[in-house]
Amino acid sequence: MSAGVPEIHVLDLKARLDEGDAPVMVDVREAFERAIADLPEWGQRHMPMAAVPQRFHELPRDAEIVVYCRSGARSASVVQFLQAQGFEGAVNLAGGVLAWQEDVDPTLTRY
Repeated sequence: MSAGVPEIHVLDLKARLDEGDAPVMVDVREAFERAIADLPEWGQRHMPMAAVPQRFHELPRDAEIVVYCRSGARSASVVQFLQAQGFEGAVNLAGGVLAWQEDVDPTLTRY
């Protein structure tokens, strides 16, 4: 857990996704980053970090929400913001896309 932000490890998330237990996933990276490297499609929502304050109301309050970015830093900040807005189920994907590339899918482009 980084600075009190709840996290999920990429291998734990992958196992859940493989079992069909998909949380709400929110990618807070910019569009150009998704064009470089993207996770497989699980219905994730693309909501760049700068848009979160205007768009967080689009997310279900009662769901587990896994937020991710390239390294986990931006997404940790977004998780803190969401929790302050009452989204108790918001968690950070530890290490972000870089950890996914390292531990799950080494074919993803590292950037």
